[in-house]
Amino acid sequence: MEKFEGYIFTALCSTNFLISCLLFSRVTREQREPYMDEVFHVPQAQEYCHGKFNEWDPMITTLPGLYLVSVGVIKPVVWLTGLTDQVVCSTAMLRFINLLFNCGNLYVLYLLVCKLHLREKTQTTSRRILSALSLSTFPVLYFFNFLYYTDAGSTFFTLFAYLMTLYGCHKASALLGVCAVLFRQNNVVWVAFCAGTLVAAKMDEAWKLERAKKRDEKSPASQVPLSFGGVKKATLFMLEFLTSPSQVKAVLLVAWPYAVVGVGFLVFVVLNDGIVVGDRASHEACLNFPQLFYFLSFALFFSLPVSLCYHRALRFLQAVKRRPLFFVFAACVCLLLVWKFTAVHKYLLADNRHFPFYVWKRLFQRHELAPFLLVPGYVFAGWNFLDAIKPRSLFWSLAFLACLLAATVPQKLLEFRYFIVPYLMYRLHMPLPSLPRLIGEFLLYTAVNAATLYVFIVKSFRWPDGAATQRFMW
Repeated sequence: MEKFEGYIFTALCSTNFLISCLLFSRVTREQREPYMDEVFHVPQAQEYCHGKFNEWDPMITTLPGLYLVSVGVIKPVVWLTGLTDQVVCSTAMLRFINLLFNCGNLYVLYLLVCKLHLREKTQTTSRRILSALSLSTFPVLYFFNFLYYTDAGSTFFTLFAYLMTLYGCHKASALLGVCAVLFRQNNVVWVAFCAGTLVAAKMDEAWKLERAKKRDEKSPASQVPLSFGGVKKATLFMLEFLTSPSQVKAVLLVAWPYAVVGVGFLVFVVLNDGIVVGDRASHEACLNFPQLFYFLSFALFFSLPVSLCYHRALRFLQAVKRRPLFFVFAACVCLLLVWKFTAVHKYLLADNRHFPFYVWKRLFQRHELAPFLLVPGYVFAGWNFLDAIKPRSLFWSLAFLACLLAATVPQKLLEFRYFIVPYLMYRLHMPLPSLPRLIGEFLLYTAVNAATLYVFIVKSFRWPDGAATQRFMW
């Protein structure tokens, strides 16, 4: 980065950290004891702090990445300051680890924005920095910086792994991918995405070469015609590419570190007899296709300031007018998937501390036809999503969509935290928005963050059959 831009970004990081520390202090004063999933994470981390690495809470579903990193940060503090483990491994200090990850996420997001939009001639310092700041304050992610959850660290290592992929450091990327998997097992999907981008790049090169040889003047060499014939050509090309020994060898020579991670993960799944570590009865995989529709709606809402405009809405209406049968078919498929594959987790119906509980109760359960009446919105959200990443190549888009399906559809529980990494990947690969749109996005995120933190801190309540204070959260 240039010297001037470096000064601005450093000042921004410092300001962001100071504000986050002030908010952290307020949250911790109001909620001193472990809350929600912290009742599992905090005691487990404290066991690790005491050197008891063979102790494990069977209710914890993730691998011990968060606890290992926490001990790696906290133990040097104990040695340097002479404080006891009881003080340094307190709930507040463990939560503070995520504020450090927050700083890391801001920096990695900035580097990703710079790398992904390197060729955009109109980009400016303010747009790069504001885009990174806005994404680092993405409401669902930002909220969990103040609690001892896995989200901040999981996001950091996943994004860092992808950044190393973009820079061609594939061994480092695979190692960071292992760290991401240690925080949350389904991050293996994004390790696969890192490898998928390499395969897509090789396919793009081979496709351009093939089109150039055939001198297909009907479409640019880098694009696939959006017609039945074009789809047929692309499908046959992909099959030929994936069955070509020379092409597969060329890909493996580059992507072998990710293949090693994938094989290692399969060994873990076999030995563990599943993906989750504990509480398996409540975390069973299923085909919950509407989960993809929930994500698309979620992405539409949080990207409204940067993705939606009058011209895009007009293009959607024109597309419906040009291809009405296609959109009717898409709506019918959505209706079928909602009808046959909607899964409702018991936690979603029972836990009134989470926002999804109220979304489900006041929207989806309002009437038995409500889930079906939302289908037109899903179709528009899906079209808007695809239109936003249209500048990317077909093969990159296919790799991203495949990983998006793998990351969302098997999840039975509607949990907005599961959408953090998919959304950030989507938003990062959109064309860099204009400054007014970025300001609008940042203001939206700030308003949502202010509202959620206010509700968490001020609007506490108690269950009729319990004395403990309960709070609303994502």
